[in-house]
Amino acid sequence: MIVDVNAYLGHFAFRRLRHNTPESLLVLMDSKGIDKAVVSSAGAITYRNSQAGNEELAEEVRRRGDRLIPFAVINPFYAGWQDDLQICHEQFGMKGLRIYPKWHNYQLSSQCCRELVDAATERGMVISIPIRVEDNRQRSWLLNIPDVPLTEIIELVKACPKARFILLNGIGYTGCSLGQKDSALPRNYAIGLSRLTAVLANELGQLVTNLGAKRVMFGTGMPFNYPDPALVKLEVLDSSEADKERIRSQNAMTWLRL
Repeated sequence: MIVDVNAYLGHFAFRRLRHNTPESLLVLMDSKGIDKAVVSSAGAITYRNSQAGNEELAEEVRRRGDRLIPFAVINPFYAGWQDDLQICHEQFGMKGLRIYPKWHNYQLSSQCCRELVDAATERGMVISIPIRVEDNRQRSWLLNIPDVPLTEIIELVKACPKARFILLNGIGYTGCSLGQKDSALPRNYAIGLSRLTAVLANELGQLVTNLGAKRVMFGTGMPFNYPDPALVKLEVLDSSEADKERIRSQNAMTWLRL
């Protein structure tokens, strides 16, 4: 089994996405042998009110809950986010959320963000943090959205040890305490393999060695990205089949309590 923790549905404001409907995404997943995928709304990233995207997502996955696992996009800087979180969790059955601090103009250290993380943690929800949405070289001329600095991630995981974080679309973890062995950080985060190198610098292999295979998860970033590179990285990873199986599905199944 393969579980993708990094997928999206819907339209993105600044580029056309293919395979962005439940039907077309499932066709793509079937062609690549991917059984389940965590999905959030691509539109919610740029909507003024992210909840509109969550509502669209809930309707889209309503009949495909066996394979598509919805995550909310919550902006803690937007009034009424507490009600949005409650609806997403209790009515829509969403098991986690994704936050976009740079897109939504707040810091991970801000009080509103910490309140959101605490509220989601109390509900048993996973907090997913994409370091970036798309390659900065492809961004619109209207935007200048920086990547989330890993230093901000470090402070957040230290400040919220009971939370569970999945870090997506990032690199450079081995250059800081997030990816180093025997660091003082709590073991409350896992790292998605999209963007990680599997040859040459081989950050993926280093993370498996330093953190253990239980802290790495499979993710593609589709439909922003094609899934093939992520699948190849896992195939060329110099690790045991048991470790690869943890990365493919077991870690995600455990964290999502499936």
